[in-house]
Amino acid sequence: MSLTDDTLELLHALIRNGCVNNLTADSGHEERNARTLQEFFGDTRVNVERFEPHPGRVSVAFSIEGTDPNAEPLTLLGHTDVVPVDEDKWTVDPFGGEIKNGRMYGRGATDMLYITAAMAAAVRDVALSGVRPKGTLTFVGCADEEARGGLGAAWLSENASFPWANCLSEEGGSHLPVSDGSDALVVVVGEKGAAQRRLTVHGDAGHGSAPFGRDMAVTKIGEVARRIATITPEVRSDDIWEGYVRAWKFDPDTEAALLRGEGYETFGQLQSYSHAMSHLTISPTVLRAGEAINVLPSVAWMELDIRPLPGQTQEEIDNLLREALGDLADEVEITHLITEPGTVSPTSGPLYDAIVDTFHEFFPDVPVVPTIAAGGSDLRFARRKGGVGYGFALHGRGETLGSVLGELHSHDESVSLEDVDLTVRAYRSLIRRFVGA
Repeated sequence: MSLTDDTLELLHALIRNGCVNNLTADSGHEERNARTLQEFFGDTRVNVERFEPHPGRVSVAFSIEGTDPNAEPLTLLGHTDVVPVDEDKWTVDPFGGEIKNGRMYGRGATDMLYITAAMAAAVRDVALSGVRPKGTLTFVGCADEEARGGLGAAWLSENASFPWANCLSEEGGSHLPVSDGSDALVVVVGEKGAAQRRLTVHGDAGHGSAPFGRDMAVTKIGEVARRIATITPEVRSDDIWEGYVRAWKFDPDTEAALLRGEGYETFGQLQSYSHAMSHLTISPTVLRAGEAINVLPSVAWMELDIRPLPGQTQEEIDNLLREALGDLADEVEITHLITEPGTVSPTSGPLYDAIVDTFHEFFPDVPVVPTIAAGGSDLRFARRKGGVGYGFALHGRGETLGSVLGELHSHDESVSLEDVDLTVRAYRSLIRRFVGA
């Protein structure tokens, strides 16, 4: 079979294993995909390491040791878990891996099992070739990415010994719908962090039949929510944001407005993403108060999903919240939940340059545009360990950044067979270019 055929067969198996992560420790069951990957590498002589920090939550690493201990290593981080599905919203079996109209359907097809399969197939091809790389080449099937990696990459970064200096993972290689009809390819160089908050208020308990004169927690949390909704963070302009805007080739007035943080509707399908890429975002996502309809609750709270850009601090965010709360600030308890800094890798250097050269092999002379991901990935752990990390894949000309993002966690999630083919060939080419095998 061809390299693409191998990738598609593996992708089909990974989808069918249904390693659903519902954010609890006993979910995921990534041992199923770990076993499939070990069987896939069964006819090779790669070094295999299996990690199981919690029963069933298995990550597995396949390494080919380099011939030159001083050569740059390359590590491919592919996660094997997927998010849950609303089965009644799907028109196909979410764990069937069905192919129709040139696409494979299934939960995780885009996020990120097609890339995981392509990574595995490319590394296996190197192993079967008998040509050892100069730098050590490692593919890791990571558990628990969808729950921020606590039983996957976060644990591996503290306990596994494979190299973290140069890492690739999801997602990149889609196209921008440039205003003049020309092409541009995106590469993910960084991602936003986390600044989750719980805001708690207290009030008077009592019977629901006699509310007069009571300090009501529900009313107070409603006012807190209203004030938080008025926060309008300023655009954070830097070389990445300015390069992204200019890559669209808008007219000068539109470009100037966007650089000021205005007119995001011009981005069309990508307006929400583009705004998130250039702003601190604050999303009220959870609101809780009371248990019985005839009881005035004495406590109410709301949770905020806050995503800071690289360089934005937790202290800045707390100050912004307290400023918005105004005279209520002293009555609101602000609790930090998950907090992580945003991370970013340089837009130059050996691995970044290899990515650009690989893109140009398939799409000659097309500009490459660095972007910041609105969500998180396992690459942040590489960056925290002093390495570089980039999102890397490759899509056909018709697959825009918006269309790819639209597949993530969607009903009837799918990936085009063309993209699977392009991605595995791009990985194989980049491996040859970067580690010489």
